[in-house]
Amino acid sequence: VLLLGETGTGKELLAHAIHAESARTGKPFVAINVAAIPDSLLEAELFGAAAGAYTGADRKGRLGKIQLADGGTLFLDEIGDMPLNLQAKLLRVLQEKEVEPLGSNRVCPVDLRVIAATSADLPRRVADGSFRADLYYRLNVLPLTLPPLRQRLDDLPSLCEFILARLAEKTGSLPRDIDSAALALLREQRWPGNLRQLRNTLEQAVAMTDGDTLGAAELRPFLPDPTPAAPPARTLADAVAATERQMIQAALVEQQGRVVDAARQLGVSRATLYKKLAQYGLGGHEG
Repeated sequence: VLLLGETGTGKELLAHAIHAESARTGKPFVAINVAAIPDSLLEAELFGAAAGAYTGADRKGRLGKIQLADGGTLFLDEIGDMPLNLQAKLLRVLQEKEVEPLGSNRVCPVDLRVIAATSADLPRRVADGSFRADLYYRLNVLPLTLPPLRQRLDDLPSLCEFILARLAEKTGSLPRDIDSAALALLREQRWPGNLRQLRNTLEQAVAMTDGDTLGAAELRPFLPDPTPAAPPARTLADAVAATERQMIQAALVEQQGRVVDAARQLGVSRATLYKKLAQYGLGGHEG
């Protein structure tokens, strides 16, 4: 299963649901965020390591996430950030149903379901050579796209009710209600962080306010300030610059600030985008 969608749309939650409703529900669900682990450590984290495989390795060896998920489900979040050399090794696991730990000369059979997720444009990465085509086709058996929150605003009442109930469970209190004015305010937001941002907003409001009901006044301090209206462009160059700046900002939001991916989305080189970032006083990061 391949889960697609922007960051924060609930891909891991859906992966848990798929596992829970399957015949593997009593077996392990093992998750790993590929983008959060340095490349130098990712191989051992995924595939495990034999005793003494590298300096500092456990003298007894260690099981990797693939073996820990044997019989159950392995969830690979942000699969698009996996290095090419490990993509080849993962493909072998999927095809041969066996894993070879780092520094070992023996293979271990595994039986697992792999659910992969990404916010990246995998076909584009296949085209530019940063993601293997054979692995993409192997993962892309059942693709499911999760829509961003801004495209499912009619779900806000039920989503807020669900999140507030979960927050109440954590604190052992009664769930807070949310009124129509608060919901109307939430509908006005763009939600670049999707469900993750919505949960964070509600969690802050619950923690920092009193009362049984969240209204617009309780939520407003935890929402971004409205973007001030831009002054009207006086020349064609001003209009072009304003549009260019808006497009760069939007690309950075969609790619979580990653300059390389934003440049790819915009169809410009990384060097060109860095010049534009400096020109417009915008920021991004290399990762």
